[in-house]
Amino acid sequence: MDHFQELENLFASDGPLAKIISGYLPRAAQVEMAVQIAKNIAEKQNLIAEAGTGTGKTIAYLLPAILSGKKVIVSTGTKNLQDQLFNKDLPVIRKIISVPFSAALLKGRNNYLCTYRLHNAMQTNTGFSKDDAAALAKIKQWSGKTKSGDIAEMPAVPETSPTWFHATSTVDNCLGQDCPDYADCFLVKARKQAQEAEIVVVNHHLLCADWSIREIGFGELLPDAEVIIIDEAHQLADTASNFLGISLSGKHLNDLAGDSLAEYFKDATDMPDLRSACENLQHEIKNLRLAFGMELKRGEWREIESNVKILTSIKTLQKQLHKLTDQLELASVKTKGLEACFKHCQELESRLQKIIQDNSGKWIRWYETHKNSFTFMLTPLDIASEFQAFMNHHQATWIFTSATLSIANRFDHFANGLGLTGATCQSWDSPFNYSEQSLFYHPRGLPHPSDPNFTKKCVDFALPVLQASQGRAFFLFTSYRNLNQAAEILKSRLDYPLLVQGSRPKSILLEQFKNAGNAVLLGTSSFWEGVDVRGDTLSCVIIDKLPFSSPHDPVMKARLHAMEKQGKNPFFEYQIPRAVIALRQGIGRLIRDINDRGILLLCDPRLLKRSYGQIFLDSVPPMKRTRDIEDVKTFFKNQET
Repeated sequence: MDHFQELENLFASDGPLAKIISGYLPRAAQVEMAVQIAKNIAEKQNLIAEAGTGTGKTIAYLLPAILSGKKVIVSTGTKNLQDQLFNKDLPVIRKIISVPFSAALLKGRNNYLCTYRLHNAMQTNTGFSKDDAAALAKIKQWSGKTKSGDIAEMPAVPETSPTWFHATSTVDNCLGQDCPDYADCFLVKARKQAQEAEIVVVNHHLLCADWSIREIGFGELLPDAEVIIIDEAHQLADTASNFLGISLSGKHLNDLAGDSLAEYFKDATDMPDLRSACENLQHEIKNLRLAFGMELKRGEWREIESNVKILTSIKTLQKQLHKLTDQLELASVKTKGLEACFKHCQELESRLQKIIQDNSGKWIRWYETHKNSFTFMLTPLDIASEFQAFMNHHQATWIFTSATLSIANRFDHFANGLGLTGATCQSWDSPFNYSEQSLFYHPRGLPHPSDPNFTKKCVDFALPVLQASQGRAFFLFTSYRNLNQAAEILKSRLDYPLLVQGSRPKSILLEQFKNAGNAVLLGTSSFWEGVDVRGDTLSCVIIDKLPFSSPHDPVMKARLHAMEKQGKNPFFEYQIPRAVIALRQGIGRLIRDINDRGILLLCDPRLLKRSYGQIFLDSVPPMKRTRDIEDVKTFFKNQET
């Protein structure tokens, strides 16, 4: 029996998978995908593998990767998916194969407790609110019990809590081997386990952080691997683009000032000018944020260059940052902590200089304001050549997989974005019977998205569908503005529980949605993908518009302009492909299981009134289509019977 036959037998109806997974049914696409991956690994040939929802792609790539006996890195889109893969999927594999293997979970450094910084924070008596102090006390108590130091283990203090800043490290403030707690460092232990393991589970942020750090010569976080599997690969280009950029934020500067003050109070109280430099920097950060005005916005750098008030404030902040650099240089001889602050300050000063002075044409220069902060960014125009160099550095077999990689059955957009050439491209359809399980409703008389009453009219079309579905719906929007308008209208017109993104954390909203059984959840981009609600609880997905990225966004605008200069058609080569992938992700929320049934309502008339609408129609699942609300009502009546 050959290696591929052995692999196929694992998926048989009476095989090992069937014995441990309740209700398991063999899926031809899953077996074919697993065999294709095994062949590509054996032949050292890169693969782009698209597998429709319900294929079971995680098991399909894990089994051949582990059975290959090679060192494997698996990168997922989010930390949640990472935890699921490590804590749920890998244990299943262990039960069905006799080959032993070691596995490690590795996250970014800010996911691990830093005992040195926690100790520092506990010694500092200033600057903590009552809530911060209580949270630090809980973290301190947990620090004596944890074996991994992974902050996800600590539900009493949410991962999003700003208090974790005082108990975790960054590249800039880590003392490395000079740290007095280095021997017991949780991050060092996690990296050592990853070096020794055969299967290492990471996420795209960590993969790209490793790539960007290697580019500037500070060494590698990840072990060398023979196989690298990128799950949720449609997200990789955007994540990589962010990491290869250069950013500086008010938060970065405030964190530096806060760390420097903590070190001052601990070891440098004989240097009052250091304290003044820290406090003056904090003051200038606030002044610069105020110079932008109250409105939250993203804009091109030329808007800053034409605003004397903002330019003056940036120059003042730059001078104050340089004064802090001088003071920290004097103090750096005292302790390793102060030396780390000095190096961090130098790095931030260098970043600010690069952003202010850039005129290379290789970067998109832009800014964004937040409630109490701001961010300055240099984003690369193109990452394809850099990603090719990264792949060449890792002489591994690369497997890229996702449910949404193709546009009308072509992979050019994905491959070109990462500079992939010569890879095998393969697609497997979802095992779900979309023509029986779903209905695509696209009514007549829909308003054009430019109509000032667009959202109100969309709600008018959605209400009869929501009545027929008895709630149980995701209403997905392309902007917060439209979402908030719809929420205001629906408050008085909806007979079912209304849940609105932004009112509570995403995880709590999802839990409430599942528990209610008949709720309508209004969401934007974060609910378009990575959300899994099975069964009748979600029986309807309503989408307001084709999800084109805003052409006014500074990054988008610059990319489109650069493509035009190269003689390309940015609308067809960039904007449409991105919108198709986003739409496919949104539709993917509807049918999550072989027994699911549901309605899709898309409220954008451009689907049929523009020539490019056919590209979208050719890219979505093979649903039955209707323009008649009566068919929607019949669909749900049949569901009841």
